[in-house]
Amino acid sequence: MSVKRRDKKNRILRDGETQCKDGKYRFTFYENGKQKCFYSWRLERTDPLPSGKRECMALRDKEDELRKSKDRGLAYQGDGMTVLELVDKYTLQKRGVKHTTQAGYRTVLNILKNDPFGAKRIDKVKLSDAKIWLIQLQEDGRSYSSIHSIRGVLRPAFQMAVDDGLLLKNPFEFQLATVIVNDSVTREAVTIKQERQFLAFVKNDSHFSRYYEGICILFKTGLRISEFCGLTLADIDLAGRTINVDHQLQRSSRMEYLIEDTKTNAGTRVLPMTDEVYECFKTVIRKRPKPEIEPIIAGKTGFLYLDKNGMPMVALHWEKYFEHIVEKYNKIYRVQMPKVTPHVCRHTYCSNCARAGMNPKTLQYLMGHSDIGVTLNVYTHLGYEDAKEELSRINMAGTSKSHAFKKQA
Repeated sequence: MSVKRRDKKNRILRDGETQCKDGKYRFTFYENGKQKCFYSWRLERTDPLPSGKRECMALRDKEDELRKSKDRGLAYQGDGMTVLELVDKYTLQKRGVKHTTQAGYRTVLNILKNDPFGAKRIDKVKLSDAKIWLIQLQEDGRSYSSIHSIRGVLRPAFQMAVDDGLLLKNPFEFQLATVIVNDSVTREAVTIKQERQFLAFVKNDSHFSRYYEGICILFKTGLRISEFCGLTLADIDLAGRTINVDHQLQRSSRMEYLIEDTKTNAGTRVLPMTDEVYECFKTVIRKRPKPEIEPIIAGKTGFLYLDKNGMPMVALHWEKYFEHIVEKYNKIYRVQMPKVTPHVCRHTYCSNCARAGMNPKTLQYLMGHSDIGVTLNVYTHLGYEDAKEELSRINMAGTSKSHAFKKQA
């Protein structure tokens, strides 16, 4: 007959339970073939805590937790993984992503390294904890868009933990707008009048006129700024009056020039030129300097705009030009020009096309959107006057048909 093991209080110990010489209890178990154990100064929750020892969960309560985890098919205590370790594991699996996405991952990891939330065990993160942390980020000065990006990494990382059997639920599975205030500023399209005033100012300015054609192209094509910067002589077919868009030019935080695929598959497209755009491209190509050494980025050469170092201009160059143009304009004129950026040009182009009655699917193609909802809901900035004009047009069309029908009768 086997002898029952007992603790110092003569209580029978179960399988896996032992009491150390210092009086601490230990439970040993195996998970995924690895030996693991946890400790407590108390065997049962009713046991008094030894003098000078920290409050802790009773050993048998921990055993109950372990059994419940196994019954649910989960790893005990999230396998001891912290939030930082989880996100690091998640991002290590993301291969082949764009450099901007990689930069976003690094930002989130750095935030977690310097925040107590990153050291929190994943099984201890509840829905309320996730919400409170995001609220705290906003109170600390982070914008809604920044927090949206952070949550965009944490949510799939925790979903991976759920899929791996480490957690039962994803604590980041909630609508962000119900938790923090959306303080992001909507990038509005400028009016047709403002667009004309802006372009006229640039064209007639002694300094900024050198960028007129490029800015006009952005307003009249809706190109993403990275797509525009990536254009080369080979992409411009003046004879056929088309623009080939099948890549974009980026520059990383490490000042590395990168040629990447378009933002979406739908971003790869061939755009027709209007007469105005055609004339702009002719001028750009005619004025383009001929450097002694043409820069080559990932096999691409002949970029339309080069900086003072002979390298292709990138988004940051154009964003600064727009910023300085608006500053100069507003110093001269009493009626101020709103913020205009390369992306505002894109918004404006889309709104102008929609206002002109363009077929939504045609507009989706021109914009390079994979989802027509983006075309209709994000980039189309139409207002009351547009709605009034459209109703008036429909009413007039209906009246004309009615008169025609009466004449036939």
